[in-house]
Amino acid sequence: MSTQKNDQTAALSSLDRLILGVDRAVKTLSSGSTKPQRPSPAESYPAAINGAPDMEYKPELQQHISGLMRINHTGEVCAQALYQGQAITARNLTTRLSMQESADEEGDHLAWCEQRLQQLDSRTSYLNPLFYALSFGIGALAGAAGDKWSLGFIAATEEQVCQHLREHLEQVPEHDVKTRAILGQMLEDEEHHGQKALDAGGVNFSPLPKQFMTAASKLMTRTTYRL
Repeated sequence: MSTQKNDQTAALSSLDRLILGVDRAVKTLSSGSTKPQRPSPAESYPAAINGAPDMEYKPELQQHISGLMRINHTGEVCAQALYQGQAITARNLTTRLSMQESADEEGDHLAWCEQRLQQLDSRTSYLNPLFYALSFGIGALAGAAGDKWSLGFIAATEEQVCQHLREHLEQVPEHDVKTRAILGQMLEDEEHHGQKALDAGGVNFSPLPKQFMTAASKLMTRTTYRL
């Protein structure tokens, strides 16, 4: 099945990839359209399997956790856009396939975060279309710059994402096992994606561009926490 998928991808023209990218953008930005390939970690721990209800939150804590999960959801929207932009302009088929594989895993994260927001009686960010468009453009530019720079950009981006996830895990109480299960699996996947990009030949960015990326990520987190 994997070989057949690779052969089909190899046969796609740039226009075909663009059309598929538009289709994926619509699905990414449409609530409930992204179906996870893996079940949510929030539903796999013993209490959830036995049908136990979700924990009860004080309003302030529920609002805060909702804000954190909204940030993570928007981060996954951006990840989809980055991977799609890079896949369209990537010069090497192996690189495109690797990015598509990572994008599929990021799609799981997107769906898990949306599901958790629904469980918290909250919503996704109103700013997702804007951040998707900006991230897609950045991804396309990174891909056009060459695969080693594109892969390096992925590694640096995943480094930023992992830092956010660690900070969020510190803020989520131990008894909120559903949220922590999702964030923990996301952290494991993101670390793998970053290392995979470096192992594939990505450039390890210097501190200066990483500082710029940190500033950009702070803008995203501060706005999507409430909006």
